[in-house]
Amino acid sequence: MPMPPLPPAVGLICKRLAIAVITLLGISLVIFSLLALAPGNPLGELATNPSISQEVRDNLRRSLGLDQPLPIRYLKWLWSLLQGDLGYSFTSRSPVMDLIGQRLPTTLWLMGTAYLISLAIAIPLGVTAAIYRGRWWEPLISGISLMGFSLPTFLTGLLFILIFSVQLGWLPFIYDSTLAVNSMASLGEQIRQLLMPVAVLVFYQSAVILRFVRSAVLEELPQNYIRTAYAKGLGTWGMLKNHLLKNASLPLITLIALDVPTIFTGALVTEQVFRVPGIGALLIESIYRSDTPVVMAVTFLYAVLIVFFSSLADLIYQLVDPRIRW
Repeated sequence: MPMPPLPPAVGLICKRLAIAVITLLGISLVIFSLLALAPGNPLGELATNPSISQEVRDNLRRSLGLDQPLPIRYLKWLWSLLQGDLGYSFTSRSPVMDLIGQRLPTTLWLMGTAYLISLAIAIPLGVTAAIYRGRWWEPLISGISLMGFSLPTFLTGLLFILIFSVQLGWLPFIYDSTLAVNSMASLGEQIRQLLMPVAVLVFYQSAVILRFVRSAVLEELPQNYIRTAYAKGLGTWGMLKNHLLKNASLPLITLIALDVPTIFTGALVTEQVFRVPGIGALLIESIYRSDTPVVMAVTFLYAVLIVFFSSLADLIYQLVDPRIRW
C-alpha cells in the first residue's frame, strides 16, 4: 500500500531542513579549509622560539592534531560537532563551548538591548517619514538616518569617547567585565558603562532599519488597495493597521531575520573599541592568535544562525501574507 503524501507544510519544512543541512555542511567545509590554509601558526611564539626543539614542536602539533591530513581533521571536527563538542582552544586549552558561554551573556545584553531600542525608534520614524513625506521633519529624519548609516561605528565610538569620556568625563570608555551587579549602585554603574556602546549600535542599526522601513512603506503607498482604503473612509491609522503594515512588513521580516544572528555573535568593531568582552572580541582575539577551533566555532555558529533565521523568515511569510502559498 503506497504511503500517503505528506501535507504541503510538512513537505516544505522537510525540504527547507534538507537544504539547510546541505548548506551548513558546505559552509563548514569552506570555513575549515580556509582556516587550515590561512597564514599563521597555532603554536604562536613556540613556532619561532629557537630554544624549543623541533621534536617538541612536532609533539605539540601531534597533540593538537595538526599533523593529520586536512580531510581527516575535518571529519574528526564534524564528528565531534555532531556530539556537541566544539573542541579545545589552542592557546588556553579550555573547551571552546566554555569560552563562548563566558562571552555570550555580555554580547546578548549589549546587542539585544541595542537592537530592541533600534526597532522601537526606527519603525515608527520610518513609517512617519514615509506617510508624511514633504513635511518639515521628513528631511530631518532622513538626514539623521543617512548620517547614522554612513558613519562607521568605529568613528562614532571614538567620537563618543572623546566627547563623553575625555572631555566631559561622564562615562567610562573601557568596559569593566569584573563588575558584579549586586546593588542599585552597581546596577547604575553597569548601565553607565553600557550607554556608549549601546548608543553607537543604536545610531547605526536604527538608521539602517529606518531607511528600510521608509522605502518599504513608500513602495506600498501608490498601490491601488491604499487608494481604495482611503476612498472607503479609512483614516491613516486604520489604513496602516489593516492594510499597509501587513504588506510592508514582508521585507522587514527578511532584514530582521538576517540581523538577529548579530545579537548572538556580537559587534566586532564596537566591542573592540570599548573593550567589551563579547563574542565579537573573542573572534578577533582568536584570529590574531591563529586559534582555529575558536574561530571555526564562532563563524560556524554565525552561519547556523543565518541559515536558521532565513528559513524561519520564509515560513513566517505564510502567516503574514496569505497570498504566499506553500
